[in-house]
Amino acid sequence: MDNFYKDNPDLAFQFGHPLMHHIVGLKEADVADALENYDLVLEIVGDISANTIAPSAEEADHEGPALHNGRVSYARATAENHRILTQAGLYGMALPHEYNGLNFPMVPYVMAAEIVARADAGFSNIWGLQDCAETIREFGSEELKQEFLPRISRGATCSMDLTEPDAGSDLQAVMLKATWDESTGFWLLNGVKRFITNGDAQIQLILARSEEGSADGRGLSYFVHDQAWGGVRVRRIENKLGIKSSPTCELTFSNAPAKLIGERKLGLIKYTMSLMNGARLGVGAQSVGISEAAYREALKFAQERKQFGKPVLYFPAVAEMLDTIKAKLQASRALLYETARFTDMYKLTHLKQYQRLIDCYTPLLKFMAGEYANQNAYDGLQVHGGSGFMKDYPIERLFRDARITTIYEGTSQLQVVAAVKGVINGIFLSQIKEYQNNPVQSEYEPLKQLLLQMTDEYEQTLSLMQGIESDCLDFHARRLVEMAGHIIMGYLLLIDAQRDESFAYSAEFYIFNAQSQNRERACFIHSCLTTKPNFTKSKPLSLT
Repeated sequence: MDNFYKDNPDLAFQFGHPLMHHIVGLKEADVADALENYDLVLEIVGDISANTIAPSAEEADHEGPALHNGRVSYARATAENHRILTQAGLYGMALPHEYNGLNFPMVPYVMAAEIVARADAGFSNIWGLQDCAETIREFGSEELKQEFLPRISRGATCSMDLTEPDAGSDLQAVMLKATWDESTGFWLLNGVKRFITNGDAQIQLILARSEEGSADGRGLSYFVHDQAWGGVRVRRIENKLGIKSSPTCELTFSNAPAKLIGERKLGLIKYTMSLMNGARLGVGAQSVGISEAAYREALKFAQERKQFGKPVLYFPAVAEMLDTIKAKLQASRALLYETARFTDMYKLTHLKQYQRLIDCYTPLLKFMAGEYANQNAYDGLQVHGGSGFMKDYPIERLFRDARITTIYEGTSQLQVVAAVKGVINGIFLSQIKEYQNNPVQSEYEPLKQLLLQMTDEYEQTLSLMQGIESDCLDFHARRLVEMAGHIIMGYLLLIDAQRDESFAYSAEFYIFNAQSQNRERACFIHSCLTTKPNFTKSKPLSLT
């Protein structure tokens, strides 16, 4: 039987990272036993993903969820996937044992998320929203933890209800009203939420305005609502381009009872930001899963499809596309698990140095992995030629599913706004210097020299940015973040190649391409700063 964990040696490689024993040792008394347990659980995830979720992905995509009397029903295949994963005990994976969870660190949990997303990116949203439990565990009262966390471990579905018709990226504009009701001892919620993934979930985390007369993020608090309490109805299910097996809903709240999580006024400032970091790590895993699926579909087709008497794999143009997909895939995965390790280290040690790294690496991951998932699905479809444009092959669904990864949980443009702080405050450069300290084998020295040259170019470009107007910095932010990302991902692949030579080709291919892309970005920035063209001004050209 197929197994999406066992057939991917890159995942086992990540478990062999030198930091993993330290991470597991901080969480469990018996490291060897814990690692064996993670391996066994991931083998179960890989088996179910390969033999149940993936074969039904097309059916779930075609049927989609349905709406009846304000309630959502999953597609038959989606409901069956949820039932099987619940029976297998694969919810509450990161929750402590005291809440009937598996007590997984982030690395193996993220690995499971990647595997499920490879099988069906739409369903991975439903399964992955178990991460809402972390917000309750970290910030909720003991009463809330006991009430909700064991239920999540038993498979209760979750959602995070943030966006509204007039509050998408700008969550400070959230207007869903929360009013304290002394007679019931509940907060009552009234208003509308929009674009809510898995919106008819049994347990909902909701951002709402609790402070009368407030108009910014300081008036927002965070709440938990149980579907059984009533008051929330699904107005409609959105008809989406992709991830169609997961329902995206518009919700109406009519005196919906809710309980406060943590303290008032910290809903956006503290709790939502923490939740979003976890969600963006999840989208990073989803993006890598989609890239993995796209690569395998493209490779399979290129091996089987013959033109002019030979498989198209042997045409240089097709081979280059496949090499590009694989290099971006492995670079994305390297960044994904580096970010997951930083997350584990912060959760287990609470050292601020890891918090600073998470704050910069998480948006970088979400940005780069999402963009690469789209590029890889695009190239994967191109490898299929005209066949890829038809619904006969999974690549068409992967192409549609990939598109959302650069949009939800903060668009690529918003990730750049968050990640550019790592450029400005020097965190990316400092970490790059750390990577430089890793010794390399002699055969890899030329690649390290290329990365050193790229770093010098990056530093020179940063020096040009000193003292420039904020509008100009904003204009070049994406280029600066991409330059840093290319160097970081290049180093991570080079470091991986020291431990396993199977990464050597991707490291070389990625670094060569990254060098040319960074040079292009540096040249563009230099030209703009020396010639001061009109298009760097904040006012759009269409308004001039």
